[in-house]
Amino acid sequence: MIKPVTRRPVGRALGRALGSVLAVAALAGPAEARSRAKRPGASAPATVAVDYGINLAGLPIGTARLAGSFERDRYVMDVSAVLTGLVGAITGGKGSARASGTFAAAPQPGAFAIATHTASSGIAVRMALAHGTVVQAEITPPLIDMQDRVPVTAANRRGIIDPVSALLMPTQGRGEALDPENCNRTLPVFDGATRFNVVLSYAETRPVQKPGYAGPVLVCTARYQAVAGHRPDRPGVKFMEENREMSVWLAPVAGTRILLPLRISVLTTIGTNIIEATRWTQSGGADATGTAGASVAQASLTGQ
Repeated sequence: MIKPVTRRPVGRALGRALGSVLAVAALAGPAEARSRAKRPGASAPATVAVDYGINLAGLPIGTARLAGSFERDRYVMDVSAVLTGLVGAITGGKGSARASGTFAAAPQPGAFAIATHTASSGIAVRMALAHGTVVQAEITPPLIDMQDRVPVTAANRRGIIDPVSALLMPTQGRGEALDPENCNRTLPVFDGATRFNVVLSYAETRPVQKPGYAGPVLVCTARYQAVAGHRPDRPGVKFMEENREMSVWLAPVAGTRILLPLRISVLTTIGTNIIEATRWTQSGGADATGTAGASVAQASLTGQ
């Protein structure tokens, strides 16, 4: 049974590690998006899987995977990661998360779940949402209240998206995938206890070639804004709020109105954390509405 949301915060790792993936902590093994059965006369859902390598200060520390299924205005997305090498051996860090819902100008999640594990501990969070408002949440094990945290109010739980849905960027304005306006947005993220904004701004458009994807991407700079559930005097919070070295590269999913991260870079106190695609795999969605995806698919095929 999902319990009413409490004031006990999950901590920074949940939101920024998996959400915007604006930092990677211990996330986990393979998760696949499950597509719906095709209805007679309906187009096949667009499915995409992106494999990532995770590097910190130039050293590989893990791998991640995003798998999504998109049908008309509905989505299901799984994100997973595992820490490898010496870091993985020491921490045993892994985890996975799933979000589902609908989207128009922005995602409207209906459900979100995340589980993370290390050698010494683990945590799980589930949320149910309606029209951008958290209606139920459960955190296991229950967390301890901290007196110096900014309280999370009912207003902080309205008009939000979860960390996984924050990775889904519907096209803005005229719906053109490479319109710079697709960078200019604020993501109001809530991870079950911590509320923060990720503010994106357009920087440039550049060509990229990866296994399975060749074409232009939007490069967006990113800023972190703490809202609630955080401890404002902590050095890590202040560092993130002042951080100017964060960016995300957005690549269009052909045949859809969606862009997904191809690369995320975040300066941390111990070096730059880079999550970068190593392979992009897509199927279906060829006859989806809109022409943005078709033009990008053509660019991908021709290498332009």
